[in-house]
Amino acid sequence: MNHSVSSLGLAAINVNEPRHIRNLLGQFATGVTVITTTGQDGRKIGMTANSFSSLSLEPPLILWSLSKTAPSLPDFVAAPHFAIHVLGHHQHEVSGHFARGAEDKFANIDHQMCDLGLPILQDSLATLVCRNVNQYEGGDHLIFIGEIEHYQQNDGDPLVFHAGKYRIAAQHPNS
Repeated sequence: MNHSVSSLGLAAINVNEPRHIRNLLGQFATGVTVITTTGQDGRKIGMTANSFSSLSLEPPLILWSLSKTAPSLPDFVAAPHFAIHVLGHHQHEVSGHFARGAEDKFANIDHQMCDLGLPILQDSLATLVCRNVNQYEGGDHLIFIGEIEHYQQNDGDPLVFHAGKYRIAAQHPNS
């Protein structure tokens, strides 16, 4: 027997209610990253993003997305490389810092410049330096594809974002 979508308790999406859509999508827990690059004018650029995902192992590709209204969009599009920093549970303040606008987001943030000219944050769970391969339209965002060229990895617990709040991941008791 087939049931109608509404008889199963599924509601139709209302595109005029972006807050409802944001809350709905916020039910998917994600890790938290800070993505950095160097702007066309040489300034250091960084932003918090949870729209990060692995894409391919051969070649090693990742993807992330950026709002088309973001002031840093032209710089990320033009950048030959960017760095993805996977944040640990202890870095919620770093996440919040890079989520807000600031004249110099790297002031008072522990970082170093790599030989590709990218600002690299210290103490992240993982850092992936990626060649900026391509961008694709994705509604009100641009989807970036990056090929991992260099990385570093540390032990630790991830910073997680769920339902509009930072969370700490815990090991499942059955694993």
